Amino acid sequence: MAMTVTINGKKTSVDADPETPLLWVLRDELKLTGTKFGCGAALCGACTVHLDGEAVRSCQIQARDCDGREVTTIEGLSGDVAKAVQNAWLKLDVVQCGYCQPGQIMSAVGLLNQIPKPTDDDINKAMDGNVCRCATYHRIRAAIHEAANSA
Repeated sequence: MAMTVTINGKKTSVDADPETPLLWVLRDELKLTGTKFGCGAALCGACTVHLDGEAVRSCQIQARDCDGREVTTIEGLSGDVAKAVQNAWLKLDVVQCGYCQPGQIMSAVGLLNQIPKPTDDDINKAMDGNVCRCATYHRIRAAIHEAANSA
């Protein structure tokens, strides 16, 4: 089924099975490999993207649900909040192995776009389900606070 999706600000025609998860459309069809496969069940957050500005798990969104909508991946993330998050991640040396970080960053930007000055509780709720096998959770929380103070 052919559909039109705005991917990272560019209208894109996608011809995919309507039931294909967005994750696989991004990775296999569009070669946007920054969005990672983790669990396939929306439990780990590695595949987080923004759909119409909201952080969602792309492994659970079907291609047909994206027709006419806007998807932002880690490759297309931009703006003041995104830059503040990226700078905070670097400043606080959040990354270890890095596999989960695209999803972590997408969730953090989604949070800060909704709640510019989040509490620890806000951060815990927004980041719940974003798994980091290297356990950098304290640095992630600190980086979100840092980004909130500089955005």
